[in-house]
Amino acid sequence: MGRQLLNIVGISTSNLQSSTFALILEVDGTNKRIPIIIGPFEAQAIAIAMEDMTTSRPLTHDLLKNILDTYSIVPKEIDIVKFSEGVFYSLITLSDGNKEFAIDSRTSDAVAIAVRYDCPVYASDEVIEITAMEEESIEEEFDDEISVENKEISIEELEKYLEELIAEENYEEASKVRDEINKRKNL
Repeated sequence: MGRQLLNIVGISTSNLQSSTFALILEVDGTNKRIPIIIGPFEAQAIAIAMEDMTTSRPLTHDLLKNILDTYSIVPKEIDIVKFSEGVFYSLITLSDGNKEFAIDSRTSDAVAIAVRYDCPVYASDEVIEITAMEEESIEEEFDDEISVENKEISIEELEKYLEELIAEENYEEASKVRDEINKRKNL
């Protein structure tokens, strides 16, 4: 069974279900992408790590990282090994320096760990064959933009609002505001 490296493209809102997001993974060197529907908490955990945001208290995935670090256990890679009945199955390969072992994981949790350790994510050829879509097809099914509704708010006001949201630990809304700030700065 072969496998291919995946790149984490980002997280989009899902048009398929409300309060869900799509984690978009790209097959390295191709225009094929795998959308994985995830919940808001997992999306938040991945987005916070991708943007190097800090939280006042550790989130669940940060807690797991702290535990692994305490015992000198390092994630080596993530493998998406199966897709069945709409569910992705993944393994996290861990190493304690002497031996490696694989732990079953939800794919969203595995990716949340991967971004914290900058470890590679792979998918089996079978998973890619079943689930990968051309980039254009992805754009039709998922929104790429999350933005703040009131366009008259200045960047300075948004930055202050972002600080307040982080202090309140409202990371989902904070990620939307951060994206809006970045979008406006890049215009």
